[in-house]
Amino acid sequence: MIKKVYAFIVITLAIASCKSGKHAELGDGLFANIETTKGDIIVKLEQEKTPVTVANFISLAEGTSPFVSEEFKGKKYYDGIIFHRVIKDFMIQGGDPTGTGSGSPGYKFKDEFNDSLTHSKKGILSMANSGPTTNGSQFFITHKETPFLNGRHTVFGEVVEGLDIVDSIAVVKTQSDRPLDSIVMNKVSIIRNGKLAKKFDAVEVMSSYFKGEEEKIAAFEKMKSEFAAELNEMKTKATELPSGLKVYTIKEGTGDKPKVGQKVKVFYAGYLSNGNLFDSNYEEVARKFNKYDDRRKQGRGYEAIPMDYSPDATLIPGFKEGLLSMKVGDKIRVFIPPHLGYGEAGAGAVIPPNADLVFDLEITDIAE
Repeated sequence: MIKKVYAFIVITLAIASCKSGKHAELGDGLFANIETTKGDIIVKLEQEKTPVTVANFISLAEGTSPFVSEEFKGKKYYDGIIFHRVIKDFMIQGGDPTGTGSGSPGYKFKDEFNDSLTHSKKGILSMANSGPTTNGSQFFITHKETPFLNGRHTVFGEVVEGLDIVDSIAVVKTQSDRPLDSIVMNKVSIIRNGKLAKKFDAVEVMSSYFKGEEEKIAAFEKMKSEFAAELNEMKTKATELPSGLKVYTIKEGTGDKPKVGQKVKVFYAGYLSNGNLFDSNYEEVARKFNKYDDRRKQGRGYEAIPMDYSPDATLIPGFKEGLLSMKVGDKIRVFIPPHLGYGEAGAGAVIPPNADLVFDLEITDIAE
């Protein structure tokens, strides 16, 4: 009898061990098994370096995200979705329930760039987006190194099994980069190996992130309101010129007065009268007003820009008049009425018609 009980315990433990040992060969960590019509792709996720991005992926895959649109709640988001964009020697992209490239889960979240995670080889898992902080559900897997995507798309994992499947998808026949025969993600399963992986709570991470974002938005709106009040007060103290331009000197420079026809190096920040920043090459101002763009940084867009110091410069009249009043080292704030700005036409979706504008201008040097 004792031998039978002992044998039963051994068999039970062996079965339990087999169950807990599934994918044990992958080692500790968080993984996702993407089961496609071409075969399985297993990716290792970087939850320590990109926690929000990984939490987003997991909560969508498991259908646990409380932040998705009503139509997706309680559903395993990725199951049944196609790879809608495939480009050989570039990448394979999926994660859009509409299959058009324009779908989303109903929210957007931040980028999580990490210098140790780059598009350095085939098999890199990264977020697709339409610009800074526009991540949603779409992702791609690289088919070769794509370093030009660094700092633009969040890398959050890499393929550890199934690179041959990535290859087989990347070379399918396409029309306008869309596979002629649908490549479907039949199922996306999350694999948790080890204590740290099991402790990672995707919903908690996402909840904490969005709570923090709400607090940031409230603080930002408060800051913007206070800044608008500051602009209004400063406008009453500014010197009005015959044209209607008002000028307030923030800092008196000690440099030379540029000669007409020279180029000067200029920092600027442009605001609407309600305190909304619409453009700036001051990096700190762009960051403060949530307009910072890493792509612009890479293109040296946060440096003083050479401008013509001339009445013939192709600048709006109020900006030009303010600039021509300055010497090197000056920093001024100009209040530009509509007739010296963009007038009744406005400027696209950025500047409304008949908008009062405010510009901070600083000449740092005369350009060579």
